[in-house]
Amino acid sequence: MATILAHIQIHAGKEIEFETLIRELFAGTRPEAAKRHYEYWRSAESGLYYCLLAFDDFHGFLAHQTSDHHEKASPELGKLISKMRLEWIDPVQGASELPATEMQPLPVDADELTARYHKLFAATLQDWWQPLRSA
Repeated sequence: MATILAHIQIHAGKEIEFETLIRELFAGTRPEAAKRHYEYWRSAESGLYYCLLAFDDFHGFLAHQTSDHHEKASPELGKLISKMRLEWIDPVQGASELPATEMQPLPVDADELTARYHKLFAATLQDWWQPLRSA
């Protein structure tokens, strides 16, 4: 599983453009086979959004990142976003239906874009999670 909480700060006054674009991205992501969960949320703080993404595995996440619809939206997203932080999160078993977040090695047949994103977005698993996973 690969689960991320994206913290997305957009430029002031760009909320309508951002929401229009993420609706298109959401529509393109809905049919992805490896997608388990994909939603956007407005924060209480002006211009701050969250996106909760969960995929069957890290390779499914990479397929999402390198998909045609995501690559098409990326340049415009880059113009609207002032700051973004991707936070790898781990579901609490028994309090979430999602399995644990895990990192996977780069597939041997990966193309250049997939290899770049594999390195750029590598899943960060926290040491403190491990003992809690078996509790």
